[in-house]
Amino acid sequence: MNPLYTQRTERLIGREKVALLAERAVLLFGAGGVGSFAAEALVRAGIGKLIMMDADCFDPSNINRQLGATTATIGKKKVDVMKERLLTINPDLQIETYAEFYLPETHAGFIAASGVNYVVDAVDTVRAKIAVIEEAYIHHIPVISSMGAGNKLHPELFEVTTIEKTSVDPLAKILRKELKKRNIHGVKVVYSKEKPCAVGRASTEAHPSPGSISFVPAAVGMIMGGVVIRDLAELA
Repeated sequence: MNPLYTQRTERLIGREKVALLAERAVLLFGAGGVGSFAAEALVRAGIGKLIMMDADCFDPSNINRQLGATTATIGKKKVDVMKERLLTINPDLQIETYAEFYLPETHAGFIAASGVNYVVDAVDTVRAKIAVIEEAYIHHIPVISSMGAGNKLHPELFEVTTIEKTSVDPLAKILRKELKKRNIHGVKVVYSKEKPCAVGRASTEAHPSPGSISFVPAAVGMIMGGVVIRDLAELA
């Protein structure tokens, strides 16, 4: 990354740490509300390589909270839009994108073969989250996972902990149970004890999506990006 872009970062963490980040690679699953902001945090901090996987295209409902969603990007692949954006931030970024959903039966070994230093799980589905965490854990690759960000209004209540120490969050409860069955321990997560709230009109969907707002998933993504950067740069 051009030193002109990292001068303020260098003043904070030092030239050696900036150089270290430029040599590190991160694999990010999910380029939506949480994942898009995590990607931006990583790239602006000077991470050298980013691999992103997300099969979705932007739709109008994404505009209220997803970094790449605008009226001009509706219908476009999220990973394509984010790749273009991130390369305007750091043209030297090594970036790979996969417009696919991560599934254990079709992507076995993908994480291990990626050669990355860290995995960020910002996907929504429980099955994919478990599979991502499990493969990363088995291959001793650090991983951080986002818990529920929907139906919440207070970003200041999110915290970083391990999955065993979570409470209240329904998604975290499922993950605790499933990871325990697989003898997986100590996985870092970002979660909130805030009880879900939704006061909007009733949805006609069979499985309605949760409510969300601009500043909550953004905060979760930034928190995740911060954890990854601090870990990779060996900062306190």
